[in-house]
Amino acid sequence: MHNKIFNRFFEMGVVYEEEIAYISSRIRELRKEKHLTVQELAYRCDMERSNLSRIEAGRTNLTIRTICIICSALEVGLRDIIR
Repeated sequence: MHNKIFNRFFEMGVVYEEEIAYISSRIRELRKEKHLTVQELAYRCDMERSNLSRIEAGRTNLTIRTICIICSALEVGLRDIIR
């Protein structure tokens, strides 16, 4: 039973990697459209530059809260990030 649960979560993680990569690239794309540096956007989001760099590189899981903070800092809606 434990292995079935683990395998299911692993499979879900693989699926979510694509979504995370897409959202991460959209954040980077929108930041560049707004002519913001990573440092400037990180400041607007009240986060470390290194954290935002990891987000844009797709090397960290995102929470809805973090995505909403980034949307607010970019002055875009959630739909603009996930479209």
